[in-house]
Amino acid sequence: MMKKIILSSNSPRRKELLAGLDIPFEVKVLSGIDESYPEGLGVEEIPQYIAMEKAAAYDIAEDEIVITADTVVVLGDAILGKPVDESDAKNMLRALSGNTHRVVTGVCITSADKQRKFSVVSEVTFKVLSDTEIDYYVNRYRPFDKAGAYGIQEWIGYVGVTSLKGSYFNVMGLPVQRIYEELIHEFDVVVK
Repeated sequence: MMKKIILSSNSPRRKELLAGLDIPFEVKVLSGIDESYPEGLGVEEIPQYIAMEKAAAYDIAEDEIVITADTVVVLGDAILGKPVDESDAKNMLRALSGNTHRVVTGVCITSADKQRKFSVVSEVTFKVLSDTEIDYYVNRYRPFDKAGAYGIQEWIGYVGVTSLKGSYFNVMGLPVQRIYEELIHEFDVVVK
């Protein structure tokens, strides 16, 4: 029996990335899921914890596989979430400027009888960004829905990223190569 794959995300980037695997899926998002986490978790454990909490909110049928994910940008020991406004976005980009940070995506793939959870970490280095570049990017691209206030696939990634270690697609928000491997080998999904 071919199981129905459900992506639990409103992110257009995640939808686009998962579609690139040529595995049929639908999007179903539950609202009101608490994305808080217990104190004491390591910064790289937080997105996996949140992905698991998102999965726990679903009543999963026998013929379903639900994919949940959460992505954070980590600079040192600080998590840079989604900016609250223009000023916050500019401050985040100034902090990332000239530095290397980690992008961590926690993923939880859940069926009625199995759950696989994992995190994927990528390291991104930015050149020193000028205030003019930061202002241009924030004013033109409005990155308020992105952790760390940037999308690597946008202008700032073209001109600012000098080095990437790990998965580019993870930095976009979904480590599709690892998800593909899990779906094929752990959930017996077949690409047709």
